Amino acid sequence: MKIQQEGRAVMLGRYITENKTTVRAAANHFGISKSTVHKDVSERLRTEDPELYANVKDILEINKQERHIRGGLATKRKYAAIAHRKRPYK
Repeated sequence: MKIQQEGRAVMLGRYITENKTTVRAAANHFGISKSTVHKDVSERLRTEDPELYANVKDILEINKQERHIRGGLATKRKYAAIAHRKRPYK
């Protein structure tokens, strides 16, 4: 999905705030790179919509604080799946 640069930052900011999502999830949803999403919501959005920028910044800060937890859960699932595959069949 090709999105024009003008207004894209606002669209991404609204998506992130409405869905309380991560930069990665927003990038996957819109079919663009994480770098583009991050640049749009951290730099371009500041000038286009300062109020929305503040809301997005708060959500991204929460995501940053929680990412180590999500990473730990992903690792736990990974090793649980490996252990499940290694179990002998009865």
